[in-house]
Amino acid sequence: MLDEDTSHTYDGPQRPSAPSVQDILAQLDESKLSRFHLKAMITSGMGFFTDAYDLFIIGVVTSLLIPLWHLNPLEIALINSVSLLSAALGSYLFGLLADRIGRHKIYGLTLIVLAIGAILSALSPNVAVLLGFRFIMGLGIGGDYPLSATLMSEYSNRKDRGKLITMVFSMQGLGLIVGPLVAIILLGSGVSQDLTWRLMLALGAIPALATFYLRRKIAETPRFALMMSDDLDGATLTANQVTNSKETGKREKAAPAQRKPARNQTKKSRFSLLFTPRYLRWIIGTAAAWFLLDIAYYGTTTSNTLILGSLDPHATAISHMVEVLLIFLVAALPGYIVAALTIDKLGRKAIQCMGFAMMALTYGLLALVPALTQVTGAFLTIYALGYFFTEFGPNVTTFVYPAEIFPVSVRSSAHGLAASLGKVGAFIGAFLFPYLLSSTLHLPGAMGFAAVVSVLGLVVTFVTLPEPNGRSLEEISGDLELLSEKPQKELVEV
Repeated sequence: MLDEDTSHTYDGPQRPSAPSVQDILAQLDESKLSRFHLKAMITSGMGFFTDAYDLFIIGVVTSLLIPLWHLNPLEIALINSVSLLSAALGSYLFGLLADRIGRHKIYGLTLIVLAIGAILSALSPNVAVLLGFRFIMGLGIGGDYPLSATLMSEYSNRKDRGKLITMVFSMQGLGLIVGPLVAIILLGSGVSQDLTWRLMLALGAIPALATFYLRRKIAETPRFALMMSDDLDGATLTANQVTNSKETGKREKAAPAQRKPARNQTKKSRFSLLFTPRYLRWIIGTAAAWFLLDIAYYGTTTSNTLILGSLDPHATAISHMVEVLLIFLVAALPGYIVAALTIDKLGRKAIQCMGFAMMALTYGLLALVPALTQVTGAFLTIYALGYFFTEFGPNVTTFVYPAEIFPVSVRSSAHGLAASLGKVGAFIGAFLFPYLLSSTLHLPGAMGFAAVVSVLGLVVTFVTLPEPNGRSLEEISGDLELLSEKPQKELVEV
């Protein structure tokens, strides 16, 4: 009599096995746009709304403080630019933290720092105190760049990733519009100038505080959970929420995944990864392009009131606010919208090259034909065209690029480094433009400087950067090769 074979004995219902890393990544990449994507986009974008509001309003505040505090040119330049310098530090530090301890754990912290700095700035009794509190606020603004970009890219699907990251950044467009509106309302209300500038600064804390709770409810991204914490259970649950899968909430039914903490990936290995030829070229490209863009963009935007004042010194402050508001409405905001609608079709590199080229053309025209700076209508038309191609161009794509092309282990750090160099450029532009406008070259000289910087940005983009359009994050960054070569439980050791 043969022994009974019990090797395939049925022991009752079996728990389904957990999906593989590749399954979860494919689920994220091929998903449709969901309510989760929209929530993450708005939650991330509110930091940039505040950033743009502050970017505009500080120029108005400075113009009000000149007669109140008898500011000299150095103090004016520092007030306009100190938060940009600290933003460079904030981008770098928060970017490193996001790769070390996770995106979720520090996601709301940037808004708290920003809000505290805004409120305290409004209470400043003198220039020195104002500069100190503006420095604090800039840390929060800078930290928001790598956190929001990385989180949105790691949640996005492959088809709409560029659009979603662009929409996060495009919240700047709303901030650029609200800023002049607030200025017009307060300047026309009859409120004293001393109270007006304080209200302008304090209002910047409201959107940051209003969004803090939503940020705390956003879970860790599945990509970071998979490849840095080896948390297959957590990644599965969150991926199901992102994609509206029917398996949402069924975490307890999946087979348990072996976990390994992210600390197995050493600081040295992450740092050295950025110095391999492939990533070194890209970090130079993303950082240099952002640096050059922000010299021109922040230089002109923070000095808009000075630029319009030199164009028409007899106009009122409210008239200048209306002109700036019209530029933002007819040029900047449409530029953001067109970028969001086309970035996944035209590609990042094409848009960035075209934008830099058009910036160089418009700024160069204003520099080479000084008569245009004497005619308000002609100047505003060309100046607005430059704004349109800044937004439908490198102001968007320099934010998108580093969120897509680097491996997950250094994605936030690389974005923080690129953003940090960008903010150094912003500091230089905001600090330098008041001096350029007051020099013997005046407005044409400032526009010529912006044109040269834009040409350099075009060259850097063309020579150094790839086209990530339509590919998964893992394919672009090289994480795909790591996944195919390493067992799942060893991924964090790469």
